Amino acid sequence: MANKRLTKVAELAGVSESTVSRVLNGSPEVAPKTRDAVLAALGICGFELPEQLREARAPLVGLVVPDLLNPVFPAFVEAISGLLNKRGLIPVLCTRSTDGVSEAHHIGMLLEQNIGGIIFGGIIFVGASYADAGPEQGQVLRDRKVPVVLLNAADENSTSARVSVDDQASAEQALTYLAALGHERIGMILGPVGHVPSVRKLAGFAAFCRRQGIAADDWRQLVAYAQFSMEGGAMALPGLLAQGVTAVVCASDALALGAIRAARRQGLSVPEDLSAVGFDDSLYMVATDPPLTTARQPIEAMAAAAVSALATQMDGHALVNELMMFDTQLIVRGSTAPRLTR
Repeated sequence: MANKRLTKVAELAGVSESTVSRVLNGSPEVAPKTRDAVLAALGICGFELPEQLREARAPLVGLVVPDLLNPVFPAFVEAISGLLNKRGLIPVLCTRSTDGVSEAHHIGMLLEQNIGGIIFGGIIFVGASYADAGPEQGQVLRDRKVPVVLLNAADENSTSARVSVDDQASAEQALTYLAALGHERIGMILGPVGHVPSVRKLAGFAAFCRRQGIAADDWRQLVAYAQFSMEGGAMALPGLLAQGVTAVVCASDALALGAIRAARRQGLSVPEDLSAVGFDDSLYMVATDPPLTTARQPIEAMAAAAVSALATQMDGHALVNELMMFDTQLIVRGSTAPRLTR
């Protein structure tokens, strides 16, 4: 193998070029896990395996995530990868990168891997969907009946196996808690318009407001939409404060942290002047200032359900229109408090 090609495989597998050479030469000194990583990298790079290595290999499973900046996505990837490894499956991370490589590009490469004994076994979309695969690749996935599981899918794909949290119930739980603290004007910061988990949280907000006797024209002014980032939360909050909100429920922890930052820029204290609730219970939310009250997703249980659904399909059993729903747990910390009456 030419030196440049050897370097490319080594970088993708996260090993040295000498390790790649040992695998290609059939050395017994290479650990099985390392050997599998190198063989997977060979397949992804489109290199045909040497004849002596052409045996049935563990299938590759694509893990498609929108980004790795939101801590909840790496947490899901870690949980799912460990479970796939226990089943003898090889996870391959497919995400957008700073150099412009898209999920669709990664999936396109995976779809070409049924060569040299490397098998493409299926895909788990985490916070993503067929749309992120690209129209051409998405159609190929359907045509080939590739096993697919959607975990907290960004849009509706009712024909696929789906694993999701109950976003509507989660939103209602957070709103009910804030109302019990005396908050009457509660705002909500959601993700982009059309984002399915946000749509479901909005349904929870609407149901809560109906029970409180708040007219639709009134509660719609208490909803803001933003990109999932701290900057998005910071930009969304001033408009809600102008509506007199004393508490806000956010569709992600990053949005909540951005809202807290924006409140402080306006001279407000959290939670004395504004209570904030996040979503995900991402790593380090216990260590923020103040520690963030947030809805915790059961990541391990959801990962197990997603891997089980994928394995069932790989065994030849169809899972059409199946939805597995999980409850969140409201973790109360220092970012929420009873409403102060002045």
